[in-house]
Amino acid sequence: MLRILFLTGVLLLTNISLWAQKKNQPVAQPASTEGPIASKTKTYKQFTGFIEYFYEEKTDKVFLLIDKFDTELLYIVSLSAGVGSNDIGLDRLQLGGERVVKFERRGPKVLMVEPNYRYRAISNNAEERKAVEEAFAQSVLWGFKVEAEEGNKVLVDATDFFLQDAHDVSGTLKNTGQGNYSVDKSRSAFYMPRTKNFPKNSEIE
Repeated sequence: MLRILFLTGVLLLTNISLWAQKKNQPVAQPASTEGPIASKTKTYKQFTGFIEYFYEEKTDKVFLLIDKFDTELLYIVSLSAGVGSNDIGLDRLQLGGERVVKFERRGPKVLMVEPNYRYRAISNNAEERKAVEEAFAQSVLWGFKVEAEEGNKVLVDATDFFLQDAHDVSGTLKNTGQGNYSVDKSRSAFYMPRTKNFPKNSEIE
């Protein structure tokens, strides 16, 4: 199993008039003030914390509520359980690499981008910094489709992102002569007892 970790009133006074309704005349219903995100997630389990997310038990899906755009975050992948063999090297709590990432809005999508910090210009000259930034590509780790949005907040379906082989377990098994493996989504699910949210980090397992 993989463990994913993300670190770092108005009062209106209204004059109301009441009048008799004609027989069988429909009564006007008040317009709903529920926003698109609240409407979509009203039956989901909410996890408030660093990055707010929702879990839909019926479909086993996780939705991220993203409002931290262009803000650098630490994205960490680790193994919550090993395979019971020292020779293979897939041990419990093994870290699979740490990445500095940020969310960027691009039309109907939200991209998770990893800036290239291997090559940087340590300079006060903006043109020099821009030249180095454009000379070396950054990585787009994932593209999320926007499901709903309110103001500067967007809701994205992150299910496939979390259920991928982010630790490259299949690659390690192949390189150690254990055969060819791949993620079977029909036998993959979220482990909710260890899926938690905190003020300074969010964990998905």
